[in-house]
Amino acid sequence: MRVVNQMPYVTLANAKKFVAANDKTILLEANANGIVLEYSCRTGRCGVCKAQVVRGETHPLRAEEALTAEELHAGVILTCCRAADTDVDLDIEDLGRLAEMAAKTVPCRIDSLERLALDVIQITLRLPPASKLNYLSGQYVDIIWQGARRSYSIANAPQVNGKLTLQIRHVEQGLLSHYWFNEAKADDLLRLEGPLGTFCLRTVEPRNLIFLATGTGIAPVKAMLEELATSPELTLGKNIHVYWGGRSVHDIYWQVEFKELSFNFIPVLSRPSPDWGGRCGYVQQALLEDEVDLTDAVVYACGSDNMIHSARKQLTSAGLHPKKFYSDAFVSSN
Repeated sequence: MRVVNQMPYVTLANAKKFVAANDKTILLEANANGIVLEYSCRTGRCGVCKAQVVRGETHPLRAEEALTAEELHAGVILTCCRAADTDVDLDIEDLGRLAEMAAKTVPCRIDSLERLALDVIQITLRLPPASKLNYLSGQYVDIIWQGARRSYSIANAPQVNGKLTLQIRHVEQGLLSHYWFNEAKADDLLRLEGPLGTFCLRTVEPRNLIFLATGTGIAPVKAMLEELATSPELTLGKNIHVYWGGRSVHDIYWQVEFKELSFNFIPVLSRPSPDWGGRCGYVQQALLEDEVDLTDAVVYACGSDNMIHSARKQLTSAGLHPKKFYSDAFVSSN
């Protein structure tokens, strides 16, 4: 029989602690106490919120799909899935800077629509002047329309005019996809909740700054590059590498150009046409082939959960410090 402490404490590696009810996830309880932990999908599928339990007992409230059997055996948990039974010590730290980015739900209107590719549309949103969103480049928002809710990365760094751009890929049978690609028009009224997620620039100390993206995972990378372009002091003496993967050349729908920022841009196609003269395969493989020094690197990866899991495993095996791999995995929804 499990002995349950009604008011257990969760203590982090930097000594911060909070009360965590045993019927709510550790992630939710941290947030309720003003403490921000790593997270992305909040469904147990992306693995961003992994944490090593140093001491204490927890129990699952939902399946931890992103964990391997080995990780479960070693005491790794997902904070978006687990609740505390007893006082618990976790080998993770909070993200203090993100605590200032409180999520809120606000109205917004479509400012403009632009088709970037056959199956990708860019939506620009404007918010009421009194409801400007305070966010970090790389975060995402939830769009709420007729009872449906979908998550989209913000594709631009914060702007003076407060506008947000989203890059949205068409999903077959998708309720919001049908709206975006067939019905949406300028001045439509929507609601959004945000900012959400913990994907953002954390450190630029390593010499090599590496960005990996697949599909519309380039959207938050674009936002972070815009931020770096306005802060040249952050990139002095750095090597910046951007790997963007797609199936065909039509998936590389954005011309990656910044006059203020120097970086290596490498498009990678997994199903190229015979006349494609660029790189083939997968972004993480291309990075490994280029023999970038991963022991002096930080990686920001966004895209399919398959790419995220594969890249994390391969790159850490090749010398990247596990705590220098930051990610935001796109999990499917209609």
